[in-house]
Amino acid sequence: MPNTSARLKNGRRARRRHREDPARNELVSSSLESAQQCLLNQDYGTAFVHYLLVLNLAPMFKDFARESFRFTLFKWTEELDSVGRIQDLFNCYEQALELFPADEVILNSMGEHLFRMGFRDEAAGHFHKALKLRPDYPEARENFYRVANWLVERWHFLMLNDHGRNRKYQQAIQKAVQSGCSTVLDIGTGTGILGMCAKKAGAAEVYACELSKTMYELACEVITANGMDGSIRVLHMKSLEMEVPKDIPHRVSLVVTETVDAGLFGEGIIESLIHAWHHLLLPPQRGENESQDPSATGRVIPAGATVFGMAVECLEIRRHHRLCLSDVGSLSMAAAGELRSPVSCSSEPDDSMEPYTTERLSRLPGGYKSLTEPFTALNIDFNNVQELEGLSSREVQRVRLPVTQGGALDALAVWFQLHLDEENNLSTGPQEDTCWEQAIYPVHSTKGFLLKPNDELIVEVSCRDAYLRLCSVAVLRDGRELCLNTCLDSPYVGNPGSNQNSEAELCNALACLQTDHSRIKDFCMLECSEMALLNNHDYHQSFCRALAKLISQLKVKYQNQVQGSRIRSESRDSCDPFYVLDVSEGFSLLSLIAAGQGNVKAYSSVEKNKQQEVLKRLARSNRIPEQHLEFWLNHVEDERGMLQRPSREKLWSAIILDCVETCGLIRQKLMEKASLARCLLEDGGRIFPEKIMVQGILVESDTLLLESAVQGQEPTLGFNIAPFINQFTVPVHVFLDFSTLECKHLSEFVELFVLDLMDATANYTDREVKVQATSAGRITAIPFWYHMCLDQDISITTLSHNSHWKQVAVVLQEPLEVRAGDWVHLAVKLHKSTISISAHTENVPGPMEQ
Repeated sequence: MPNTSARLKNGRRARRRHREDPARNELVSSSLESAQQCLLNQDYGTAFVHYLLVLNLAPMFKDFARESFRFTLFKWTEELDSVGRIQDLFNCYEQALELFPADEVILNSMGEHLFRMGFRDEAAGHFHKALKLRPDYPEARENFYRVANWLVERWHFLMLNDHGRNRKYQQAIQKAVQSGCSTVLDIGTGTGILGMCAKKAGAAEVYACELSKTMYELACEVITANGMDGSIRVLHMKSLEMEVPKDIPHRVSLVVTETVDAGLFGEGIIESLIHAWHHLLLPPQRGENESQDPSATGRVIPAGATVFGMAVECLEIRRHHRLCLSDVGSLSMAAAGELRSPVSCSSEPDDSMEPYTTERLSRLPGGYKSLTEPFTALNIDFNNVQELEGLSSREVQRVRLPVTQGGALDALAVWFQLHLDEENNLSTGPQEDTCWEQAIYPVHSTKGFLLKPNDELIVEVSCRDAYLRLCSVAVLRDGRELCLNTCLDSPYVGNPGSNQNSEAELCNALACLQTDHSRIKDFCMLECSEMALLNNHDYHQSFCRALAKLISQLKVKYQNQVQGSRIRSESRDSCDPFYVLDVSEGFSLLSLIAAGQGNVKAYSSVEKNKQQEVLKRLARSNRIPEQHLEFWLNHVEDERGMLQRPSREKLWSAIILDCVETCGLIRQKLMEKASLARCLLEDGGRIFPEKIMVQGILVESDTLLLESAVQGQEPTLGFNIAPFINQFTVPVHVFLDFSTLECKHLSEFVELFVLDLMDATANYTDREVKVQATSAGRITAIPFWYHMCLDQDISITTLSHNSHWKQVAVVLQEPLEVRAGDWVHLAVKLHKSTISISAHTENVPGPMEQ
């Protein structure tokens, strides 16, 4: 807390003495005194009001009061945040920035609040301003890197590094402009590259729109740097909000856009093109045989698309979308009900579900197997407005796919070919080296369904809400149609060759209906990462062993205390339960596993009602007494106060901390949480994990370079873009699958850092690590992961093939050339849960040791 009683230092005398107002001076003096007293009394709201009054009436006090004002602001906005007064919170920050517009600490703090509330564009702006004011400010730099991963997604760099894709767009635009399309609108301009292509090709007028504030400002910078700021007008708005002549003076003859995602329609291209045809584009050419002036008609690049799909078997997809295990840890999952991810598709829209997710099939750990040949799911003409408007009302199409290989039906994988014009096409297929991923439509059956050669899979294709929807609905086998949606788990499906009479078939159908109703009642949605964690057998088995071992040790310890104690009251009451707190993020079974150890009262941090019901059902079915499991967030008023005693007289036997985010980063404020948790443990109690070892390796990977920054010295299509987009380069690459990363290993695995959650004295903030290169090459990155020790004998790793965690890589600013045998010095630093690594070499002559 700042010194509230500090005296104001004498400043240089002003040239002209203003006439003093005694009443004003008295008000300032009394308000300053009141602010300081309220601050001492922790009445932060009143102190904040007094400071505002003082600093508005007497700006000369700003330097004197800055630290106290910051402290008051942060404490008061914490209170506002805890009671949900979000608008008041932001009003306070706006008032603070009116007084201190160049205060990097206040800018950074407001950015943190904005980012937490989901306002990523605005947060990035505040972090960026803070860094410009103080480039060496570590908190702002780390926050900017974190938000940059959201705002400028890694595919922007891949896209700009994709020279083939860029040339094809340039050729299609050049051909259209030179044929007479003289007025152009670039929808979703991004860096502005397509609009600049149109201007370079000779377009008389070019307009561009961009919704993201960050990308809009970036496009303006790029266009200005390329000398086109007077000839390309960029609008910060949705194309759906644009009007003629309010936003552009007249209709245009060409719209260029790349507002497509892996599922083609997910970024709203259908809606934006329908609006463009009605409000922004000149009318289309009337017929193929009619010759019309291109400048008097409208057209779109891309001209259309063809969507393809195929059925696949893939364990990696399966374990992220449905429960694959009958037992998890020591628990039977029979009573869990239907657990699945929020990615589910049917021909009828459901706002609670996403119709598809995205994956790069070529990089999935374990790979995939094609069960059918690729099929054409859809053709769409972007230059036909009637076809665009009729897309949502198209009848559901049923496609029959011959099964070519037997296997478990896990998903439908979808990609497309973008027809830029008659000559130029772009494919997003799984075998293509492209910036796009593929769309994945998972199958959610509990037991899975094995397809056999000669089966026919029936797939429904629809676009009810302008999203492409593909749903596997049935299988034709031996002339009979087996419905996948209702009777997948019935005995009949498992034994299709059995001879059943009509009465038996009717009983099966009724059983399916009954099961369907119970599924609706017991259905619970888990995030994909939560589902993958649930399917991680080794993770739960390790915790089960470590918890059983700890509880057993504590029981022996207290029995010995009882036997050796002269005064009975000095020892722990043998009837007292052991208290275990699981503060894992999201859905976790660890509290239930702890409660199953006997004489343990476990507290879960699961918050959602549906998920709590799942845990209660599992407790009952696994014969865990109801009173042995409680939900901790029902007992604490504020989630941020989660780490506290189980009761006034008790301490925890074990606290389970969630240490690593799914993306592979250490969770923010982990060490602060561990410090608090240590104070809440009984003698002999333990934090799980007790220690985290960071392990890594030196690699050469062009893939990581291409995904991290625009590469090379040559301009992109002749445009200067790299220096501007590369401002958003972040040194830490998250959500990495190291097992499928294209790279050359240049060293053995090495221990980079150790975090001790049980012993604060063993920790440090930086470490020098020497690594010997095993091969010659360029070190471009240092991927790393975590080896988490639950105790001295039991550990889990985030590099495991069945882990729900991804890995992380630090990408070096400049590749480092090494020879086999060279020693590489790594400077590893930890700052507020963020790891940074720099490297330099020390050449050592002589042969490598084998």
